[in-house]
Parts: sequence; structure tokens; C-alpha cells
Amino acid sequence: MIRKCRKSPTLFHNLESIKTSCGSTTYPQLCFSSLSAHASAIQNSPMLLANTALSVTLNNAKTTSTSMETSLHGHGLTPRVIGAMKDCVEEMHDSIDKLRNSLQEMNQFKGSDFGLMISDVQTWVSAALTDEDTCTDGFAGNAMNGNLKNVVRGRIVNLAHLTSNALALINSYAALQG
Repeated sequence: MIRKCRKSPTLFHNLESIKTSCGSTTYPQLCFSSLSAHASAIQNSPMLLANTALSVTLNNAKTTSTSMETSLHGHGLTPRVIGAMKDCVEEMHDSIDKLRNSLQEMNQFKGSDFGLMISDVQTWVSAALTDEDTCTDGFAGNAMNGNLKNVVRGRIVNLAHLTSNALALINSYAALQG
């Protein structure tokens, strides 16, 4: 006997809400796939959606940074690759700090200070995105080819897409409050 998996109406509604909100981001499929597992926690709240997107992005940034630090100790890396990796790891640490600050600020939103606080969050997330873009710049051109370049760029680009989506959801939330 084959059983059909049925989603509760509430979960279905929460997933549809996430899908609709993700439709306004630059990378809607990544947005939905990264947030749908959190549908029960997000419910139908734009604030919780933006907060969760930021949290998912921060966790991805930490994982990416750790992976890059581990790769730095690989054998056979050229001085150029090592330099680019070290620069990228430093940019990742800056990005993580900005994302962490943003998440802390998002968790402390209070009435009259909302405009200033959301502006700080938007600025920090934008700056984190710039750090991630700067990281990928070190791997541009043909001087660095190979598997490590492809892996690092792939991870950083994915992180930048998550960050872009988080910023879009934060901007949407801010617009609702304005």
C-alpha cells in the first residue's frame, strides 16, 4: 500500500508564503530551497523570514570559511593561490562579523529605533556581500585554474547569492514596516 504524504494546511500555507516572498529575490529557487525546511518556525512572518534567511546565510558563511581555512593547508598550492585563499579567508571573517552583527540587531528591533536599526542591518548585509564579491575577485583570470578555484568560487558565489536573498527579504520586511 502506498501512502500519500500530506502536508498540513498550515505548513502548506507557510511554504506558499515563503515561495511568494522568495519570488521577489534575485535567486528565488535558492531562497526557497534554503528556507523551506524552516517553514514551521517562519510561519507567515516577514520578520521571521528575514531573520531566518540571515541565520541560514551566517551558518553558510561559517561553514564556507572553515572549509577554506582547511583548504589552505593543502599540499601543492602555489604562492598565488595561498595568497588569494588567505585574502579570501580574511574577507570571509569580515563578512561573518557583519552578518553576526546584523542578526543580533534583528533580534533586538524595538519600536521607535526601527528605522535606524534596519538601516544598520541593511548596511552590514550589503557590506558582507561586498566582502564576498571581493573574495571571488582574487580567483579571477586564468592565472588560477583548477579544481580548488572552482570549488572556492562555487562556495563563495552560493554564499553571495544567499546573502543577496537575505538582503532582499530584509528590504521587503523594512518596506512593510515603513
